[in-house]
Amino acid sequence: MRDRLDAIDWNILAELQRDGRITNVALSRKVGISAPPCLRRMRALEQAGIIRGYRALLDEKKLGYDVTVFAMVHLTSQAEPDLVAFEERVRGWPLVRECWMLSGEVDFILKCVAPDLPTFQAFVSELTAAPNVRNVKTALSLRRSKDAAGVPLEMEKTAG
Repeated sequence: MRDRLDAIDWNILAELQRDGRITNVALSRKVGISAPPCLRRMRALEQAGIIRGYRALLDEKKLGYDVTVFAMVHLTSQAEPDLVAFEERVRGWPLVRECWMLSGEVDFILKCVAPDLPTFQAFVSELTAAPNVRNVKTALSLRRSKDAAGVPLEMEKTAG
């Protein structure tokens, strides 16, 4: 699909990534086409799965989630059913905001937010007691140095 995107599609994606609340009329003006074809292109990008959805980015600290911790999870088994079972369990833990399966010594890394350390410690107790979990190492985040949600579309301008 990537090969079928033209400059207008890339511009639509860049504008939507900058401001997901932009109206179709404003978007069409920014990318240089009229509103109906702009909406058709947007819908095609959505149907192709390139645009996965729209959401607001919230500041977790302002909402009382002062602790951000990364948990590195090593499982006792890496058999596919065990990996899938762990991923399903993770989906049920609200404190886990991101979960990535990795290669190497660590099987999964979890990005977690919590209102305080005792809440996170209680979660770690539940995590370490979960089936198939061998061990868990945690790293408390001191500060966020970069928060670039999205895809580096700036690279498309230099590559194309």
